[in-house]
Amino acid sequence: MGVRVTSGRSLLAAMIGVGLAAGVQAANVPDLGPLPPIKVNAAKAELGKRLFFDKRLSGDAGIACGTCHDPKQGWTQNKPLSDGYPGNGHFRNAPTLVNVAHKKVWNHDGRIGTNLNDMTREMLTEDYIMNMDMRIMQERLKQDPEYVKMFKDAGYGEPSNGSVRKAIPEYLNSLTSRNAPFDAGKMSASAKRGLKLFKGKAGCIQCHNGPLASDGKAHNTGVPENFDIFLDPNNHQAFIAFAMFQGIENYMNLKRDPGYYNVTLDSADVGKFVTPSLRELKYTAPYMHNGMLKTLNDVVAFYNMGGGMDSKKSLQLKPLGLSKGEQKDLVAFLLSLSGDQLTSAKHVWQGKYPAEYPVIENWKHVRN
Repeated sequence: MGVRVTSGRSLLAAMIGVGLAAGVQAANVPDLGPLPPIKVNAAKAELGKRLFFDKRLSGDAGIACGTCHDPKQGWTQNKPLSDGYPGNGHFRNAPTLVNVAHKKVWNHDGRIGTNLNDMTREMLTEDYIMNMDMRIMQERLKQDPEYVKMFKDAGYGEPSNGSVRKAIPEYLNSLTSRNAPFDAGKMSASAKRGLKLFKGKAGCIQCHNGPLASDGKAHNTGVPENFDIFLDPNNHQAFIAFAMFQGIENYMNLKRDPGYYNVTLDSADVGKFVTPSLRELKYTAPYMHNGMLKTLNDVVAFYNMGGGMDSKKSLQLKPLGLSKGEQKDLVAFLLSLSGDQLTSAKHVWQGKYPAEYPVIENWKHVRN
């Protein structure tokens, strides 16, 4: 379930804050750089892959992790608001899972700040996401001989909830950027000009730095609200379920996503969201936590204007005065951070599942 992060932590950053005016790169700001390698256990990752694409891990066996994090759609969904558990929608855009293993906090509001094990548990058990009772999930897995073998081969013993929470993150470790022009030193002339703007006139590097192009701080950039959250009953009921569980007051009357306020319960943090990585943006439109900006051109134009209109917007945001040509170059650089699309057999499950999971005959384990 949801894990709160203490307000004393330094977390999160501005949603694609491509517009923090800063002039030139400050000496104390980390530079962009390659992602560090992650060791992956092949047997555990293969098990995690099967689990990731298996609909039996949801309450009604109707959706899998891969439903809302579709490899063909950049490991997200190319729609403003993600699908939710069958019967309701969602109130946020599904973030890509490429490079998720490199992150330190998860969810757009940063409410998970421990590890991918806890993040996996939340996604499986939240009623508006996959609605899985993990006691039932464990029994379903034990009824599948292929899973019994795979768990044993991976060194986990018999299928268990704890092992699922380890195997899926092991698979996610394999979803990392590769062959991006920026990393390979193969940027176009336009992208190189964009990089200079990124570090200089546009000031993006102040908030988007390091291997993931994210500084880990919180900002309100004035992203407009997506009122489909509140006007569509399916999306709204998911928002209500989330806000009620998180203990957010007056949630029935809210007409905005509280964002980082959910972590700190400090009104100054309303409207702040986790900075997603700038990597692999080529595949993950639309953008922002609520999908309100359709293209990278829209994102750059938004920050060129100094962000949106919000009484709590960061004072760091200023109009940039970028010409149309400079905006085009900046977009070219952002696209250079995207590499090969991970849709090969190595990353997409090619095996078979039973037509339906076997009936659980020994229910005493579930009741206990």
